[in-house]
Amino acid sequence: MPLQRLNTSASPIARFGLGLAAVGRPGYINVGRKADLPADRSVDTMRARAHQLLDTAYDRGVRYIDAARSYGRAEEFLATWLRTRPDARDVVIGSKWGYTYTADWRTDAEVHEVKEHSTSAYDRQLAETRVLLGSRLDLYQIHSVTQDSPALTDRALHDRLATLAAEGVTIGLSTSGPGQAETIRAALAVTVAGEPLFGSVQATYNVLEPSAGEALAEAHAAGRTVIVKEAMANGRLADRHAIGPDTAVLREIAQETGASCDAVALAMVTSRPWVNVVLSGAATVEQLTSNLTAADLRLRADQLERLAALTQPADGYWAHRSRSVWA
Repeated sequence: MPLQRLNTSASPIARFGLGLAAVGRPGYINVGRKADLPADRSVDTMRARAHQLLDTAYDRGVRYIDAARSYGRAEEFLATWLRTRPDARDVVIGSKWGYTYTADWRTDAEVHEVKEHSTSAYDRQLAETRVLLGSRLDLYQIHSVTQDSPALTDRALHDRLATLAAEGVTIGLSTSGPGQAETIRAALAVTVAGEPLFGSVQATYNVLEPSAGEALAEAHAAGRTVIVKEAMANGRLADRHAIGPDTAVLREIAQETGASCDAVALAMVTSRPWVNVVLSGAATVEQLTSNLTAADLRLRADQLERLAALTQPADGYWAHRSRSVWA
């Protein structure tokens, strides 16, 4: 499996990946984007920012990059970067299908992306991904699977995905919503010709929303690669945003360790032995550099226990996320 090339035990940094959701398009739901990005969010400007982050990540030792069809031009930006970095043959590339980007490079679009987990959507988007990434595609994930997604039961789709797997691409899925645990367990049970279909699971897991933890541990024990997204809760756990009473413990532990709030939040995730890769969704080099300091941060058991007090009900967390403004 291509993901086996990810030697996450090689160094602490190797457990970090770079997600391109925040820099592949002008608008996204991360808080603080007006401070993170210039007013000029032209294609050229966003491409330059993406390449800057990719250079920094690679030079620091990051070897997993995560994109998606719905991340605007993220796959295109990644493809042009790969052409300029022939030394980056050891990078493992993951992308996703299942959402179509519809904002036409606007931050004020009424609809930014449209979800469809059909075989026709898969056929179309795989062809689009192949045009850009060709043989560099290592992992292809169904984007934001929920319990009611036909992707969990559509046998024709499963056969198509198994064909791609036979060509050497790992098949995965990402999950979202308060029912992530149930979705993950349902995905683990999907087989084609008696073989498990999904080789990886990507899920939201952070100090505010850890409800998928047990299911992710089960996935890891079953031999799946576990990738954690939104470990920063879309920016809510960054220093400048972790200012309310609900994150007081995070600020206290940051002060105790001399680390940033984002490093503490990420170190909680990497403390879980079942996490293979945690994604940084940084929009600036400064954010990425700060995120990666988590690689050398070891939290004490009592600090991890105190962070557990920040857990919010999953329904409430996802309701809050659904109200996030694209900017």
